[in-house]
Amino acid sequence: MKWFWMTGILWLIQQGGSSGHIVDSIFKQGEEQPKAQVEEQPKAQAEERLSVTLRGQNVVVINRTEYASPGFTMVDLDKFDKLVTSLEKQSYEAPRNAILNDQGGIVPDVVGHRLDQKAFTEQFFQYFYGTGSSVIDAPLMNVYPRVDRELLADIKEKPIGQYVTYYNGRNKNRSHNIRLAAQAINNTVIFPGESFSFNKVVGQRTKEKGYMQAPIIVRGELSEGIGGGICQVSSTLFNASDRAGLYIVKRYSHSRNVPYVRPGRDATVSWNGPDFVFQNRYNQPILIRAQAVPGKMYVAIYSSDVIEYKPRNVPGMTFGHLPDEVSVTSEGNEPIHY
Repeated sequence: MKWFWMTGILWLIQQGGSSGHIVDSIFKQGEEQPKAQVEEQPKAQAEERLSVTLRGQNVVVINRTEYASPGFTMVDLDKFDKLVTSLEKQSYEAPRNAILNDQGGIVPDVVGHRLDQKAFTEQFFQYFYGTGSSVIDAPLMNVYPRVDRELLADIKEKPIGQYVTYYNGRNKNRSHNIRLAAQAINNTVIFPGESFSFNKVVGQRTKEKGYMQAPIIVRGELSEGIGGGICQVSSTLFNASDRAGLYIVKRYSHSRNVPYVRPGRDATVSWNGPDFVFQNRYNQPILIRAQAVPGKMYVAIYSSDVIEYKPRNVPGMTFGHLPDEVSVTSEGNEPIHY
């Protein structure tokens, strides 16, 4: 809050002239004003209000005396801080990155907004140390997305790694979970030096987020109960990113081989458990494109035409034999979920 206080001081100093006695009173904040001076404050001044509007709508109306420190002619910074925090929450509009739609066309980015705290502070101090009522339309500043249309158009050109796995589309719950996780990682952009965490990007797999419990599982998988099928998405992503030559930071295998990828080529994930993480050590951003269509999970990694990358040879899967599935309740032992 120091910068709020300094902003007000600097504004008053810049005004000069009749504001000099106000500056003196602020620097004498440790000296209590005479009681009679406080009591003799005109009633009209106490009723002089500040209306703060946001995008043309009234959001708060305050009195000057409500924000005065008791016994001092200065702003109560604690109350002012709470006001700014409240306006910041109400005014914030998150930006939206540019993305590719299912047809490969670019959906343009959208600029967000947030409270311009410096400009609002200057306007508030002008009201507080002035006279009469006032109206402030909360000033906003732009918040730009990380991925704009121009960047996306540049990094969607060159595929540097891709991988396809297959699943039983008749297993409705598992297929549904695969589609949700694929949507979660789709259109993710990783900038140079950044890392991608599967658990962080996809988030916790819960009923509230639409994930289902799959009563039929693939042999060898370890399940979180809700969200069965997620490991096929992370495993497909692992093989695509490995083909692209990306640096694998964390990758764990199931205790047994899973049939939707070749032995040793899986990446098990679990909330508050194993995670799959890779890092982009190239000098260009990379883009993840993921899609689940009935029976097929597809991941491709893209970047710009100027990227210098070192692909790896990763054996692919061939369609034909779908993974063996088993009912969770038919094993008789501890549930082997995915």
